[in-house]
Parts: sequence; structure tokens; C-alpha cells
Amino acid sequence: MSAAAAPAGAVKVDTTLNPLVASVKPSKTMALTDLATSMKESGIDVIGLAAGEPDFDTPAAIVEAGVAALRQGYTRYTPNTGTSALRKAICKKLKEDNGLEYSPDEIVVSNGAKQSIWQAVLATCSPGDEVVIPAPYWVSYTEMARLANATPVVVPTTPEQGFLMSPQQLEAALTPKSRLLILCTPSNPTGAVYPKEHLEALAAVIAKHPRLLVLSDEIYEYITYAPATHVSFGALPGMFERTLTVNGFSKAYAMTGWRLGYLAAPKHYAKAAAIIQSQSTSGASSISQQAALAALALGPGGGEPVQAMVRAFRERRDYVSARLKAIPGVNLAEPAGAFYVLPEMSAFFGPGAAAQGFGAVPDSDTFCRYLIEVANVAVVPGDAFGADSCIRISYAASLETLGKALDRIAAALDPAVYTLRTDRQ
Repeated sequence: MSAAAAPAGAVKVDTTLNPLVASVKPSKTMALTDLATSMKESGIDVIGLAAGEPDFDTPAAIVEAGVAALRQGYTRYTPNTGTSALRKAICKKLKEDNGLEYSPDEIVVSNGAKQSIWQAVLATCSPGDEVVIPAPYWVSYTEMARLANATPVVVPTTPEQGFLMSPQQLEAALTPKSRLLILCTPSNPTGAVYPKEHLEALAAVIAKHPRLLVLSDEIYEYITYAPATHVSFGALPGMFERTLTVNGFSKAYAMTGWRLGYLAAPKHYAKAAAIIQSQSTSGASSISQQAALAALALGPGGGEPVQAMVRAFRERRDYVSARLKAIPGVNLAEPAGAFYVLPEMSAFFGPGAAAQGFGAVPDSDTFCRYLIEVANVAVVPGDAFGADSCIRISYAASLETLGKALDRIAAALDPAVYTLRTDRQ
């Protein structure tokens, strides 16, 4: 329908936006996932390994609790920060699993861990503050800092150091403006897990900086592969008062669509996050909160339903890692948690890199476009995570699907059709 003609003398509408919007980049993870979905709907056999979403169904006990909540009338607003029963259950979980002592008024239940992170950043950072973010990082950390009018300070790490930021790197990145350090362990996108001794060394640096807070993103906590173990940063000596812990139900319990996460923080910070939530989304879904009670009741580590998923993820990790390492030019730091691999692929793009029938491949963006157009496999370019020499592959898919995808990737990178960069050392 065409727009009606403007009346005589009408002024043109001002369509300018908040400058902060222009400073924020859209999520490439979501864009590539949407593209893969669109290609599938048009009949193209695309394998999507871009999204950070478990391929398992939500465990039956959790689903039944959600259905029961509907039938029992749990369909009204809950308190802004979550039901009392759920906040108490979260406190119990944090004490027993993580050695963290919180009271229910220090818990803010939100519509996903992503919202919890955003509210934590907004509550603690002022314009001009600096947010220290080890790279590779989850795509939204830097953009959330910018939306809060703070400045992201990116600290690069490499596969050779296991993608773990060193205490020396942290110390070098800190200034009087440093307000927040964001740590994600197990990590999205690298799968790296910070050992306790490493976290203690970081804590020794942090303790010297009174303004510095830590946002500990622990959403992949249960998806950790032995001998690696998860350690909550706030449980380290002297770190509780300056740590804001974020967790949720989406990854370990395969509850992405239920949209439920939480922030646990000293009362001063929890109250600030709750105020932000009260004037934005208000409380999370009442039905999801009832389901979350059933999730927490499954036991430590998510109980057998979650541990069965973790065993499957580990098998997939081993398979994907072996297949990638068999491709000449791939440099992979094997992940110790989560369900991603982040192979370093710089041999495949840059000066001289080219694919037969496709052309030059100058960067990770173009490389991923090549894979989706030629191999029909969707993965995420590393520049989305502050690591342009890498790509992220999610192995939250069946072994059969992963095998098919890696067959396609290997064929697309065969020396007969693909020329590596010419300036390799």
C-alpha cells in the first residue's frame, strides 16, 4: 500500500536515532543462523552450526512442570525479581554447587542470562568507564558496554595460551577508568575453562584495584569436561563483594526458548539491576519459573538428564576436534567446556588465499560466506568474537550431522580447489 500524500505545508519527520545505536554492531551469530534458516526454507540443504543452542529436548521432568504450571493457573505476573520459591532454590544451588552464600534479595531472575548481563553492565558502568573483555569474547559483551556508554577494552588471547588471559595482560589493561572485567568460563566461543590457580592469580591483580568489579558469566557451568572443573569467581577469597555472577537454564538444561536466567550479586548491585528490570521487562515468565524449580530439583550438575547431554557433547567435541586437526593448516586449542570449537584458520584467508570458482578469500567473513555458499555449512566468522583469524563451529548437533558438515568442509578446503595464503611462515 502506498503512503498517502503528505498534507500541504507538512514538515519532514525527523528519523534520527540515538547515536548509541549506531555504535552497536548487529549479532553475526543471529544473522548467520537466520540466513541458514532462510536457505533451508527455500529448499537448500544447509547445515547450521552457527547458533549456540543445544539440539536436545528439554528434559521431561522440566516440561511436565511447565505444563502443570499452566494447568494449575501459574499464568499471572510474578514479583519483579522472581518468585520467592525460585530465588530460594537458586540460593540453595549456589551454596551447594558453587560455595556462594546469597540471600533471596540478592537474586534477580530475568528473561535469560543475556538480560542479566546487560542489566549488570548498565547498573555498574558510568559513561567513560572501561570494561575489560578478554578476546575471543561472546559477541554481545562489547556491544553492551557501548550501549551503557562505557568503553570496551579488549585483551587478545591466543590458542597457544589456551585462550586464557594472563594476570600480566590484565594488569597491563587496567587504568583508573577500569570498572568491570567480564569473565566467561567455560567460554563462549572458545570452550576454555579457567583453572582455579589461574583465577586466583587474576584475583590477586584485581584485589589491588578498588574500583574494579567482575562479571562472572557461568552459563556453561555444567558443560565442563574432566579433568577440567568449574570454579565460581565469587567464591575465591576476597572476591565475593566485587563479583556479579550470571547463570541460567538455557544451555545446560536445553531451555533456550524458556528464556530464563539470573543475576546473583551483593545487595547493592542486585537492587540496582532490579530497578532497571522493573522499568523495562518486569518479571520473567511465571511458567518458566515453575519449570526452573523442576530443573534445579534434578540435582547437582543437573542430574542424570543433564549429564547425559554433557557426555554426548564430549563425544562430539572429540569427533569434531579430530576431524579439524586432520585438515592441514588448522590450529585448534581443544575446548574443555561449552559446545563450541574455535579453530584458528588464518592459513585459509589473507594474501593469496582463494577458492576455485569463488575467488579471493581475504578474511574470516569471506571465508564463512564461502563455506555457506559452496559447502552449505553455516559457521560464524571469528571477527564477531574479536578473533578474525578464527571461526566458531557449534557442535550442538548429532554426530551424523557433524560428520556430514565436516565432510563438506574438508572437501571445500581440499588443495585441489583451495589455495592457502601465500605469506605463511
